[in-house]
Amino acid sequence: MKTTYKSLILLTCSLVLATLSGCGGGAAIPKAKDNCDGPPLGKPLVDVHKVPDAVPKHEPLSRIGNKSTYTVFQQQYKVMPHNKGFRQKGPASWYGRKWHGRKTANGETYDMYAMTAAHKHLPLPTYLKVTNLQNGKKVVVRVNDRGPFVGKRIIDLSYAAAARLGLVGSGIGLVEIEAVHPPLRFAENQAESRPPQNKIPIKRTVIEMRKGAPNIVTKRPPSDPRFIPKV
Repeated sequence: MKTTYKSLILLTCSLVLATLSGCGGGAAIPKAKDNCDGPPLGKPLVDVHKVPDAVPKHEPLSRIGNKSTYTVFQQQYKVMPHNKGFRQKGPASWYGRKWHGRKTANGETYDMYAMTAAHKHLPLPTYLKVTNLQNGKKVVVRVNDRGPFVGKRIIDLSYAAAARLGLVGSGIGLVEIEAVHPPLRFAENQAESRPPQNKIPIKRTVIEMRKGAPNIVTKRPPSDPRFIPKV
């Protein structure tokens, strides 16, 4: 009986690990009772090919999901302090119905019909332009989740984003991702467009010592021409 009981435990663990590896490993950690991931069952609720790009806007960093480090599957990951100048190439995957309706890493609800994505290191939220290097298709997504934690994949796309990029059938593809930023606010635009002011350099006063008494010589003319300092 003991041998049989141990065998059942090993078999169960093997099935769980097979499920995890077979489903692709999305941004959330799957449970053993979940079915493999994929597109929505039946007809999709929306035409994902017509879902518009995410529109970059000024947002504060999420209160959760932005710890300097976090650990998944006994591996530690670091979160970048900012996304300025970020660009990366590598394989992309996507996640769909299994995580639809679950909480993302920043506390939002995952919607597989929205233009979102998961990344291991970028601050949340971050807006990315994603280009499929195999067909040239591009989308803009909003990163609000963590992942993927499988192999060398650099980004997990929502079902809608993957469909627009032509990655749903293949499940994985080579992409380039680049951080994009919202337009400058009005005040920032004003500061950028304002011409630089010509600052008058302040010239130092030269002090000469003559017979122990200081003699001040002014290097710049007085503001009032009627006043002539005695030298």
